[in-house]
Amino acid sequence: MRIVIIEDEPRAARRLEKMILDIEPAAHIINRLESVKESLVFFNTHPEVDLIFSDIQLADNLSFEIYAQTEINAPIIFTTAYDSYAIEAFKTNGIDYLLKPVKPEDLEKAIAKFKHLTKKESNPDLKALAAIIQNAGNAQNTQYKKRFMVKVGTQLKSIAVADVLAFYSKEKANYIFTSDKRSYVLESSLDFIETELNPEHFFRINRGFILSLAAANNIVAYSNSRLKITINGLEDELIIVARDRTKAFKSWLGE
Repeated sequence: MRIVIIEDEPRAARRLEKMILDIEPAAHIINRLESVKESLVFFNTHPEVDLIFSDIQLADNLSFEIYAQTEINAPIIFTTAYDSYAIEAFKTNGIDYLLKPVKPEDLEKAIAKFKHLTKKESNPDLKALAAIIQNAGNAQNTQYKKRFMVKVGTQLKSIAVADVLAFYSKEKANYIFTSDKRSYVLESSLDFIETELNPEHFFRINRGFILSLAAANNIVAYSNSRLKITINGLEDELIIVARDRTKAFKSWLGE
């Protein structure tokens, strides 16, 4: 099984590769690609691929540009933090759509689906295809977190997601910052919190900061093609959009 991974975050690519090889030790990861540009060059010279694992929001554009500009026959399993692209993904060669962080059991099912579909060389598996379409619709109906429970002393406080301006990490702790300019400690990691948020309303600008759309209104250019954000009540924090997230962040804002 010849596999290509398209992922612009090296750590995520390494994790995905390890998970794939744990499930399929005989699989051969022939390349890990990080951009649309790099992928186009590769696929124009290496068409013989059995399966592609593809992120969607890459540093230089959406990965859909790859499949629009070159002829790729290999099935694609999309791995992304955003569920808003599910329908478009299945307009390509997409056979599954896994939300990050990818769970081993979901990955195993996706690989099993690939094997099942590719065994049907001359007779399409109509039930499997119907399931794919159903999964795409289900992805659009994901239920996101509406409230977070935090501790204030010995008391519990419920915070509506609509009142949240940001989630951030500081000194090995994670916090939720609200519109009344208060921070509360959270027990969950930012990686887990990110999966519970609607990506239309929240964006992971770097490893230590998830920003709400309501807080993205004081943005200035910063060094090395990055962006700096100021939030009232968090002036002491250096809030920087990572360089590899800047393009996707601008797209998220609607630029």
